[in-house]
Amino acid sequence: LFFFFFQAEDGIRDPLWSRGLGDVYKRQYQRRVHGDFNKNRATAMKFNISDPVSGGQKSIAIDDENQYRALFEKRMGNEFPGETLDPKFAGYIFKITGGNDKDGFCMRQGILKNGRVRILMDKNQKCYRQRRKGERKRKSVRGCIVGKDIGVLALSIVKHGEIPIEGVTTVKRARSLGPKRASTIRKLYKLEKTDDVRKFVVRKEMKNGKKKAPKIQRLVTSERIRRKKVIRKIGLERLNATKKSVAEYKKLVGDYRSKKKQETAQAKEGKKEEKKPADPKAPTTTAQAKKQMKTPILQ
Repeated sequence: LFFFFFQAEDGIRDPLWSRGLGDVYKRQYQRRVHGDFNKNRATAMKFNISDPVSGGQKSIAIDDENQYRALFEKRMGNEFPGETLDPKFAGYIFKITGGNDKDGFCMRQGILKNGRVRILMDKNQKCYRQRRKGERKRKSVRGCIVGKDIGVLALSIVKHGEIPIEGVTTVKRARSLGPKRASTIRKLYKLEKTDDVRKFVVRKEMKNGKKKAPKIQRLVTSERIRRKKVIRKIGLERLNATKKSVAEYKKLVGDYRSKKKQETAQAKEGKKEEKKPADPKAPTTTAQAKKQMKTPILQ
């Protein structure tokens, strides 16, 4: 029994029969043995259907690729009729909200690719949690386009049909988390502006039996209105004081400049008076002065 060592392109050396291509045949053998498993794994797809009204959620598995083939090339956020998956979902409209591929990488909105990509992430992005300050990391995420490699697809009910879905629309679960913004709470319960939003906020029940209410965002109360009036009054007082001080400063500067101008004018006039007028007969040059000295004075 003889063994020969062959080196494949990837550098792996395996003791095989003299077939000439290293571990290539070994990989083909593994594909033949596990072919049925990979085939079932590739065709099966799960769908997590959730109802935001009732709070119910259910996961169904579909093995036939022909049933969900119409969802290929659709993106996150797209809507489609329920008859695409099963005739019993007639009248329903589903919305794609997310999913994972068969290796567990989650779909991310905004990546327009039917596959997996590696992008550089920081603390402000999804699918990444920063461990150190200023840290960035390149991680793999799945694109937002549905394809064959998707293992789980999350669907949300936008419109209900005639036939109820067992475990989704037939249940009624209390919301553990509700909206926090005041305008969103008014829109949910159809409240007026005069109604107190704090009475309608969803409270979460803790383990000790107490209930915890979240802080309502953008809540306008009488205290807030009074505080804004005080702040506005203080701002107007500061503005008026600033205007008054600026006017006083400008007046002071104007007085100072006018005073300096008068002093300058008076100084110029004093210099003119001190200066004597020149004699018209006085010699202007050296030659004229010598000539005047030589001429005799007649009496």
